[in-house]
Amino acid sequence: MNDIDIPASLQDKIFEIRSNSDGLILKIISYFPFSELEKQNIISVLNQPNFSGFHSIFTDYVSEDEWSKTKDQIKNRFRNELFDIDDTS
Repeated sequence: MNDIDIPASLQDKIFEIRSNSDGLILKIISYFPFSELEKQNIISVLNQPNFSGFHSIFTDYVSEDEWSKTKDQIKNRFRNELFDIDDTS
């Protein structure tokens, strides 16, 4: 996931990090929206104080407890659906 020292608890919530050829982070795509505190934690390690490229796949906010209980199921289902998207059989 790039060479950024994002805490593991937040890395777990990230689907993809997109950067340019210079290594500048352009977009961070999470499964669910980050809280403001989580965004600030990420911005502090990015060394990009004006970063605003947060995006999420789903729009619902989930609690830490909900995330902990369902993250594996959500990740697996999402990945499986993405891989099957081009399957025409």
